[in-house]
Amino acid sequence: MPDEDIQAGRPVVLYVCATCRVAGDTSEPRAGARLVSALRDAVTEAGTAGVAVESVDCLSVCKRPCTVAVASEGRWTYVYGDLDPIASARTILAGIGLYAETPDGIVPWKARPEAFRKGVVARIPPFPPPRADRVPDAAE
Repeated sequence: MPDEDIQAGRPVVLYVCATCRVAGDTSEPRAGARLVSALRDAVTEAGTAGVAVESVDCLSVCKRPCTVAVASEGRWTYVYGDLDPIASARTILAGIGLYAETPDGIVPWKARPEAFRKGVVARIPPFPPPRADRVPDAAE
């Protein structure tokens, strides 16, 4: 993740649904809580600065667990689901690194990790809305 982006005050927040439960899995901690832990460990191991992993109670994407939302000031927010609670941590961090390198949060479709291409649930415009006259195509 570029240091100049972090210095510009645009850290990336990764919201992780801690209550996600994979169908049929009644074990504790829940899959979402395991994903939170795996992501925090991966951020620490990688020495990734400027990424905050925030546990949230629910992202309301229960049919596509595990779910995360990637957000940053002035950038589009993305919600991704169907993530493996343990194995996807490094993939998520790779995707966040690409996201952080963009001015608007839009990573070209083909450049995204496969889990992000397949798991996209929603794309939410930045708030407040951007002043640019260009609204990206849905496929971007």
